[in-house]
Amino acid sequence: MTVRIDSSLRIAVMGLGYVGLPLALALARNFNVTGFDISAGRIQELNNAIDRNGETFSADLKSASWRLTHQAEDIGEQDVFIVTVPTPVTPENVPDLSLVISASEIVGRLLNKGNIVVFESTVYPGVTEDVCGSVLEKISGLKSGQDFYLGYSPERINPGDHVHTVDKITKVVAGQTDQVTNLLAEIYGRINGGNIFKAKSIKTAEASKVIENAQRDINVAFMNEITQILNAMDVSIHDVLSAARTKWNFLPFRPGLVGGHCIGVDPYYLAHCAESLGHDPQVILSGRRINDGMGAYLATRLMTELGDQAGRILVLGFTFKENISDIRNTKVADLVHSLKTAGHVVDIYDPHVHADDVVAHYGLSLLDQIPEPTHPYDAVILSVGHRIFIEQGCQIFSGLVKPGGILYDIHGIWKEISHPHSYHYLTL
Repeated sequence: MTVRIDSSLRIAVMGLGYVGLPLALALARNFNVTGFDISAGRIQELNNAIDRNGETFSADLKSASWRLTHQAEDIGEQDVFIVTVPTPVTPENVPDLSLVISASEIVGRLLNKGNIVVFESTVYPGVTEDVCGSVLEKISGLKSGQDFYLGYSPERINPGDHVHTVDKITKVVAGQTDQVTNLLAEIYGRINGGNIFKAKSIKTAEASKVIENAQRDINVAFMNEITQILNAMDVSIHDVLSAARTKWNFLPFRPGLVGGHCIGVDPYYLAHCAESLGHDPQVILSGRRINDGMGAYLATRLMTELGDQAGRILVLGFTFKENISDIRNTKVADLVHSLKTAGHVVDIYDPHVHADDVVAHYGLSLLDQIPEPTHPYDAVILSVGHRIFIEQGCQIFSGLVKPGGILYDIHGIWKEISHPHSYHYLTL
């Protein structure tokens, strides 16, 4: 295997979403990069320097030296393929590998001897070699580990985070051979100043990714369970955390809705792997059950305060976390569904979100602006603590609550504000 690590190195990034686009941009500053995405609309937007995900800057897209295409036949000969497609779960919470298999099939038709195929998609240990490697062999007619080589480098993209970007974080790499591992370390090292960790094996690197997010999921689940216990005692978790954080080694996790493409999904990949080995993953799945049920819990708590009569409710924020446009696996949808199922009329306002995406994925419509206070609501829920909501101030949104209604501040953002007696302030 002879691969020269210089500006002539040809790299194809397969999938230009939250993970692939920032990676392709960083690599294009050092190598000959082709970006591929199956969405023609996505490619057209990127060619017009538009990233609807808001993860990259227009100026960087305009200045990028790369080729973008939605047609696999236009990719041409490459030295390295990097697959960054999503790996979701099914409605039954079973790993859905269809996208990564489909990407492997596309790459398989393009493979040449000596190529390296790297996967960044989150998978359980063994998928890169046993599943993707087999697909690549079948389609290409080449032998893995002999004619072409596999690698894995888990993505660590944090949507909305412009500090821990792909060029500023430690990159874990692993290859089928030591030579491949060293080559990947050099390639990724060109974009992050050599901040590389070489994992012992591909399976080790795969496992490192799923436990990173499973660990966070379990910690948040603990906080969510404690919240439910304390709420039953009429004690605020936010008050308790303020006290507990004064201990030097207390871990500062917070309760809330756990969605997104990583933390709300990856534990199911780890659990699936465990079950296939005959192990019952009790802690992992217990944490998932608590977090998956948090939307319904929040709705039930509000409805208990409202009483039996159905009313009008305004939900502020629909993304899975603050200050982004990402609605993948958002648990705000569970909150809205529970309220609507109980007969409440629910309006949703989120200035960060593309309304057509919410309709397409959840069948819900969004308000295009903050409602006028002339038709106040029985309850207003601050479900996502977007910076824009905080900057606009509590007074604007509390003005949308009927006399005797409820301002439900899930995150306790306005907890220290003195609230008038005209409405009831509710938090966790």
